[in-house]
Amino acid sequence: MTATLDIATIKAFLLVADLQSFTRTAEALGTTQAAVSLKLQRLETLLGKRLVERSPRAVRLTADGAAFLERARALIEAHDRALSGEASVAQSLSLGISDHAAGPELVPLLERLHAMSSHLTLAVTIGFSREMQDAYDAGDLDAVIVRQEGSRRGGEKLAEDEFGWFASRRFALPKGEPLPLATLAPPCGVRAVAVRALDKAGLAWRERFVGGGVTAVVAAALAGLAIAPLARRIAPPGLIDIGPAHRLPKLGSSKVMLHSKVSDPAKLAALRAVAATFKSVAA
Repeated sequence: MTATLDIATIKAFLLVADLQSFTRTAEALGTTQAAVSLKLQRLETLLGKRLVERSPRAVRLTADGAAFLERARALIEAHDRALSGEASVAQSLSLGISDHAAGPELVPLLERLHAMSSHLTLAVTIGFSREMQDAYDAGDLDAVIVRQEGSRRGGEKLAEDEFGWFASRRFALPKGEPLPLATLAPPCGVRAVAVRALDKAGLAWRERFVGGGVTAVVAAALAGLAIAPLARRIAPPGLIDIGPAHRLPKLGSSKVMLHSKVSDPAKLAALRAVAATFKSVAA
């Protein structure tokens, strides 16, 4: 009898390849780690090849696994095209992401969404956590990835960020002058925390640079204009935390949360993949 490849198993293999983790793959698929492992074992038996190398820290593709990867992607793409048809209505997922939460996870996150379904239209908005939360509450967004602020509860925790005072290596703190800051404009929650910490410590400060996005704030810090309060996960290699050396107040930590009101199975699967990808990169 001719062997047949199972689509659900191929999708599980692709997630394992992308996330390099059985645990994250299980989270993305809404199943158990044991179930994912069993799918992969059956696929390897069917193909007569070892596709992944398992270790306590990570899962890596073997040479055979890497060779099978592109064929697996092509199969899923053909399967999706066959299911969608020419006259199908394109689905859309509107996702709001806090600028201070996006970080390096944004690229792999979008790659994973595209791999999940090339027919899913993505509408991604970047902005302040409070603005994204308000838009979500008003029904303008399907889901949001934001920093937990105030008494807001619920949602799924994706990461917990430690914050610091980041500046260029060549930045010289001016003696006897207010601390020059590079921040987003109000109502940025990170700015509020930083200003409150400085005021509580009795340290004078001034806004040296106000950016329209975190990219601009980072650029100002890299240029040596000012100090930027940033999550360590977001700060690029060219910046260092000067807080301990200059005895600046600690900024503490902040949780990154996913809130969703999606019920459609395809959108739910996409958001599970988003959560797993974010956790995998942020770990």
